Amino acid sequence: MKGALLKEWENGSREIDPSLREQLILEYTPLIKYIACRLAVRVPPSIEIDDLMNSGIIGLIDAIEKFDPKRSVKFRTYAEFRIKGAMLDELRSLDWVPRSLRQKIHQLEEVHVKLEQKLGRPASEDEMAGTLGIKIDEYYTIVNQASGVNLVSLMDLGYASENGKEKVLDFFVNGRREDPALQLRIKEIEEIVAGAIDELPKKQRLVVALYYYEELTMKEVGMILGITESRVSQIHTQAVIQLRGKLKQTIND
Repeated sequence: MKGALLKEWENGSREIDPSLREQLILEYTPLIKYIACRLAVRVPPSIEIDDLMNSGIIGLIDAIEKFDPKRSVKFRTYAEFRIKGAMLDELRSLDWVPRSLRQKIHQLEEVHVKLEQKLGRPASEDEMAGTLGIKIDEYYTIVNQASGVNLVSLMDLGYASENGKEKVLDFFVNGRREDPALQLRIKEIEEIVAGAIDELPKKQRLVVALYYYEELTMKEVGMILGITESRVSQIHTQAVIQLRGKLKQTIND
C-alpha cells in the first residue's frame, strides 16, 4: 500500500501529505547514509558522518518540497542530487581547504591542459612533475592532498545564463529544458565530458567507470585492478583534475 502511494505521488496523481513525507524520509535514509559514507572516506577525519547525514536529510526534505512530478525527472534522481548537494554545501561551509592547496590544484589543471595540447595526449605523471619542476614524490603528495577537494570540484562548474552563472547539475535536477539555446549548450557539455572520459588513460577511465557508474568503493576498485586503495584515490584525483581542466577551459571559452 505504501509503495503504491509513493508511486501515485511520483506520477503526480496524489498530493504529498505528512505520512508520505515521513515514509519518503525512512525510505531514503539508507541512500543518505550510503552517500555520506562515500564522501566521508575522502575528507579529513574531523568531519563527522553524522553531520553529513544531517545535511543529507535536509537535502531530502528540500527535494520532497520542490519535486515537480510533471518534470521528466524521477524522484530518486532528483533526491540524490539534492542530498549530495546539501552535503557538499556543508563541506564548502566548513572551508577546510587551504588557499595554497586550491592554488596548487588550479596549477595542476592548467598544466594538464597545456601539456595535452602540446603532446596530443594526456600527460604522464613524470611529465607533469617535470613541467611543474618538482620530484615525482612531491607531485604525488599534491595529488593526495587534492583528493578530497575534487569531491566538490565538478559540482561547482557552471554555465552562462541570463541569470548569471548557474551550476550545470541544477539544470538537470530542475529539468529546465525549455530554452533551446541552453539545451544546445548543455548537450555540448555532455559531449565534451563523454569525449574527455574516452580520452583518459586506460586505468583512469576504468577507475571513473567503476567508481561512478558501477558505484564501487575505492577499496573494491583497488581489488579489481590489483592496486592499493590509496593508488586508486590518486588515479581518480588525476582523472578529475584532467576532466575539470578541460571543462573549465570549454566553459570559459
